[in-house]
Amino acid sequence: MNAQTDLASLPNPPQEPVSNRPAAAQPDLDPAQFVDWMRSVAPYIHSFRNKTFVVGFGGEVVHQGLLNALVSDVALLQAMGIQIVLVHGSRPQVEEQMSLHGVRSEFSHGMRITDARALESAKEAAGEVRLDIEAAISQGLPNTPMAHAHISVVSGNFVTARPVGILDGVDFAHTGVVRKIDAESIRHSLASRKIVLLSPLGFSPTGEAFNLAMEDVASAAAIALRADKIVFLTETPGMIDESGELVREMPLDDAYRLHESGEIKGDAAFYLKHAVRACRGGVPRAHLIPYALDGSLLLELFLHDGVGTMISYENLESLREATPDDVGGILTLIEPLEADGTLVKRGRHQLERDIDHFSVIEHDGVLFGCAALYPYTQERIGEMACLTVAQDAQGQGDGERLLKRVEQRARARGLTRIFVLTTRTEHWFLKRGFVKASVDDLPEDRRRLYNWQRKSLVLMKHL
Repeated sequence: MNAQTDLASLPNPPQEPVSNRPAAAQPDLDPAQFVDWMRSVAPYIHSFRNKTFVVGFGGEVVHQGLLNALVSDVALLQAMGIQIVLVHGSRPQVEEQMSLHGVRSEFSHGMRITDARALESAKEAAGEVRLDIEAAISQGLPNTPMAHAHISVVSGNFVTARPVGILDGVDFAHTGVVRKIDAESIRHSLASRKIVLLSPLGFSPTGEAFNLAMEDVASAAAIALRADKIVFLTETPGMIDESGELVREMPLDDAYRLHESGEIKGDAAFYLKHAVRACRGGVPRAHLIPYALDGSLLLELFLHDGVGTMISYENLESLREATPDDVGGILTLIEPLEADGTLVKRGRHQLERDIDHFSVIEHDGVLFGCAALYPYTQERIGEMACLTVAQDAQGQGDGERLLKRVEQRARARGLTRIFVLTTRTEHWFLKRGFVKASVDDLPEDRRRLYNWQRKSLVLMKHL
C-alpha cells in the first residue's frame, strides 16, 4: 500500500488545498466513477479499522501553511476508526527562535549541538508548533473538512530520553535520544478515541529536558506501540532509483542494504534510517511520502501504488492457488468483463465448485488477478480460462505471471498443450507463444460445449 493493489485513481482530483475547499462544494465528476472508487477503497477501510498509525512530519509542514490540510486528512482517518499518533518536528521554528535570540546553530554527526541557550529555543519552538497543531485539530468551522469533527488531542511526558553524550570529542550537551516510550499511557489515550501528539522533546528521570529528532521519536513510538504503520511526510517524494524513477515498494532487506551502502545522503538517508529501524523493530509498513503534495497521506494509504515509497518486512504480493475464501474477490474481478461480453458469465455456485482450478495474485490482502486451468488428462491438454487482471493493475506483468503459473500447473499434471478461447485478446496470446487453432483441435468434451454464437478464437500453445 504502497498501500499498499492498484486501485482506481481519484476522479478529477481537485487542485485546491483541502483546507480551503467548502465542504458543500460538489466536484465535477462522473457519479459512477466516484462510486467505483469508493467501492475500491472499501477493503482498505475495513483493514485499517482499529489499527495504529504513527505519522511523523517536520516543522516545515506548519511553516509552509500545510497544517490544516494534514489535520483534515488525519481527522478523516480517525473517523474511519484508525488510532493516530502524531509526531511533529520543529527544525525551522528552532532556527527562527535561535536567530531571534542571537544564538548560532552548530551541528555535528548530522545532529544539532544543543547547549543551554539552544535548548530554550527548542522548547519555545516545540511549544509553538504543538499549540498550532492543537488549535488546528480543535477547529470545527462549518463548510470546512473539520466540520462536526469533535476530536480530542493529548500530549504529555510520554518520552523518556537520555543524552547523546560526547562523540569524537564533541559534547552534544542537551541533544538526546529516546530511551523509553510510555506505551501504556499512549494506548490508554488511543483507546479513548484521542489523537496522541508527541513533540521532539524528552525528559530524563531526573527532570532534565533533551532536544530530540522527530524521526527518532516517531520510530521509537511505532516500535513501542507495535504500530501497524509509520508514515513520514518528507521533503522528498521517497526513494529514487538510478534512472530517476520513484521506488514505490522496497523490501526491508533491500532498504537496509541501501542505507548501509551510504548511497543515500542528507535528509533522505535520515528518514530511511528510521524507517528501516521501525520495520526491523516489528512495524509491518513504513512509508516515505511528500508533504508538499496535497492529500499525500490519503493517496498513499488508499491507492495501491501510492505516492511515495513503502518499506515492508514481508512480501506484499503473492501468487498462489485459490481457496474458497477467494470466491468473492474473483467475482469482483470478472464481473465487469462478464458484463461487457469478454468473459462467459460464471455464477458464485460455479466458482465455488471450480475454485481448485484457479490461481490468484494477491497484493496486500486484495486480489488483482486470476486464471484457471481445466485439464483434459486423457488428451494431455488443458484449457486456460478466466485470465483476468484488474484494469488499474494492468501493465505490471501480472498477466504473464499468471500465464506462467498456469503453464507450471499444466506441466505438473503431465499436460503437453494448453489452449484458450478468446474473442478480444487474440494478440496478447499470440505474442506469448500461442498459435491459431481450430475447434476441431479441442478435446472432444470441450468441442461439445463450444459456443458457436460467440465464435471464440481457439489459440493453442505447446508446453
